[in-house]
Amino acid sequence: MELDVQKMIFEFIGGLGIFLFGIKFMGDGLQKSAGDKLRDILDRFTTNPLMGVLAGVIVTILIQSSSGTTVITVGLVSAGFMTLRQAIGVIMGANIGTTVTAFIIGIKVGDYALPIIAVGAILIFFFKNNRIQNFGNIVFGFGALFFGLELMSSGMKPLRSLEAFQELTVSLSSNPILGVVIGTVFTVIVQSSSATIGILQGLFAENLINLDAALPVLFGDNIGTTITAVLAAIGASVAARRAAATHVLFNLIGTTIFMILLVPFTSVVGYLQNAMNLNPEMTIAFAHGIFNTTNTLIQLPFIGLLALIVTKLIPGEDSIIEYKAKHLDPHFIQQSPSIALGQAKEEVLRMGQFAVLGLEETNNFLKTSQTKHSQTALQLEDAINNLDRKITDYLVDLASHSLSHHESEEHSALMDTVRDIERIGDHFENIVELVDYKQANKVKITDTAMSDLEEMFNLTISTVKEAMQALDHKDKDAARHVVEKEDLIDKMERKLRKQHIIRINEGSCSGQAGIVYVDIISNLERIGDHAVNIAEAVLGERH
Repeated sequence: MELDVQKMIFEFIGGLGIFLFGIKFMGDGLQKSAGDKLRDILDRFTTNPLMGVLAGVIVTILIQSSSGTTVITVGLVSAGFMTLRQAIGVIMGANIGTTVTAFIIGIKVGDYALPIIAVGAILIFFFKNNRIQNFGNIVFGFGALFFGLELMSSGMKPLRSLEAFQELTVSLSSNPILGVVIGTVFTVIVQSSSATIGILQGLFAENLINLDAALPVLFGDNIGTTITAVLAAIGASVAARRAAATHVLFNLIGTTIFMILLVPFTSVVGYLQNAMNLNPEMTIAFAHGIFNTTNTLIQLPFIGLLALIVTKLIPGEDSIIEYKAKHLDPHFIQQSPSIALGQAKEEVLRMGQFAVLGLEETNNFLKTSQTKHSQTALQLEDAINNLDRKITDYLVDLASHSLSHHESEEHSALMDTVRDIERIGDHFENIVELVDYKQANKVKITDTAMSDLEEMFNLTISTVKEAMQALDHKDKDAARHVVEKEDLIDKMERKLRKQHIIRINEGSCSGQAGIVYVDIISNLERIGDHAVNIAEAVLGERH
């Protein structure tokens, strides 16, 4: 008997592992096939709540994880790509999208799991074409998902003879709230509602649990899946925490409504099972689909109210980085190119502001090693890249319209400045990665070296700030001052390199620390060069 228990446990946990791996692999393959369009889908289609729901459904089907969609959404809200109201629609859609996995499980493909895995493996290993390999990932993941389910079901079969398990299912039928708690806790542990619903489908198929007991567990699974978004939002912005809270609230409200209507809902599902001659797995899939779709339809009109509730629950001002361009109105290009040029300049100044903030956050990360600073810096770099594309496209459109000689000069200066600011973003991103490397490898930089870095950082930040002021006010004196400061940065870089060599020779500094240190100062020196380029554009000395 002991061996049976061991076999049962091993098959169950091994099957669960293969199932989760399959879902991840399949989601990764789908995601790669979809390219980088996921964020675009969410960004573009969230104009109104209904479109948000649709976007949530599509992205969740593509990545096979409602938690994954919610985590992306939390990131987008935190980055200012999406408002809280738009995010709520996406989260509702994600809950509908995740039911697709249960329907896939309902199609009994388990007998063919191993050949499907074999086909996936052949596509991955014998073809060099990326698209075929991605398709291989999808097929392999699909097969692994079913193979994992088969293992789990065979692991669960012997449970029928266990008295304790029979007692548990009887008490679940008489106490639905216990079912909700078990479903929630189990999904929190596994962190995948698709997996726990797959297990529930297996239990129901083996007659180990009846419908009365299965449905409350199903509701609990939906509450448990919100844990991933909650974990993703810890330490994130206020807006991100609100988006995660919405996910929890949405599923809690839905579960409460359905618990009140449990008896009629059970009858409806039972009727569907008989009328449509559904297999047990498909019955649970339909119950899951009806629960999430109805829940969305009920709560969709109250998105504003949900947003208000979470804003009250999680107070605080949110410092959102506005990714989207604020000033680039395409109408001006046609009607008044000179106003359009002014608008582009305003957007370039915003981009420069992001560069200054990014440098400050990078400096804070170097000093404190707190990841919130590195996350903000990387978000700012992302925002700079986004603005770089938008402003460049806008300026390229503007170039095809008639500009005066003076405007043409300003136009080309702005094109160059956008490129310089984008490069500043790349350099502070390099520094963030160097500090990450320093932490991961426990590299120790001496106190004198750290204070030298601090001094050079402050000089570089003030140089970039002044370059942006010179651009803003066309201030030639400030621009000349930037050129002088950049000279100081160059001299400081040479001096710090020499001091660093002395420290290495004395043995007070390790080789690893030296690499990190020299790379940071050379990135700062390059940032100074780009600041000078901006200043020279103001002075009209650009070659």
